[in-house]
Amino acid sequence: MTEDAVDRIVAQWHRELPDLELESMALYGRIHRISQKLGARLHELRAQQGLGRNEFDVLASIRRSGEPFTLSPKEIGATLMLSSGGLTGRLDKLEAAGFVERLPDPADRRGLKVRMTERGREVIEEAVRTGIDLQLETLSVLTEAERAQLGALLRKLHLGFEDQPFGD
Repeated sequence: MTEDAVDRIVAQWHRELPDLELESMALYGRIHRISQKLGARLHELRAQQGLGRNEFDVLASIRRSGEPFTLSPKEIGATLMLSSGGLTGRLDKLEAAGFVERLPDPADRRGLKVRMTERGREVIEEAVRTGIDLQLETLSVLTEAERAQLGALLRKLHLGFEDQPFGD
C-alpha cells in the first residue's frame, strides 16, 4: 500500500517520541483530512449553486421535513442547534435569494413559518444530488464490502460521541 502524508507525519513523531502509541493519531489524522478535503469540495459546489454551508443547512432542514416544506424558526433552530439570532441572518439571505418566504403562523398570531419556495426546492435538491455524486466519487476507491465495513466502524465510533456537542 502507498504511503500517505499521515504516514510521514506519524513516522516523524515516532522518530522524535518512540514511546508513543501513534495508531490513534494516524486514524484521526486521516478522518480529519478526508473530512476537510471533502468539505472544501462540497463548499465549492454549493457556492456555484448560490449556497453557503449555513444556507444549505437551513434549506436541507426544511426540505427533509417533507411537504409542505414549511417549518417554524424555532423548529429550524432546534434542528441546527442555533439561537434565533443565529438563524435570522441565514433566513434573511435565503429570503433575499428567493429560496424561502416568511409567512404568518396561522396557529400563533405572534409566530412565523418559513416556507421553501419552488426555487429553493430546486436549488437544495440539486445541491444534495451533486453532493451525493461527489461523495460517491470519493468512495469509489473502496469496494462495496469495504464501504459497508467502514460505515459500520464509523457508526460505532460516532455513537461514542453522539451526546457531545459540536465545537463550532
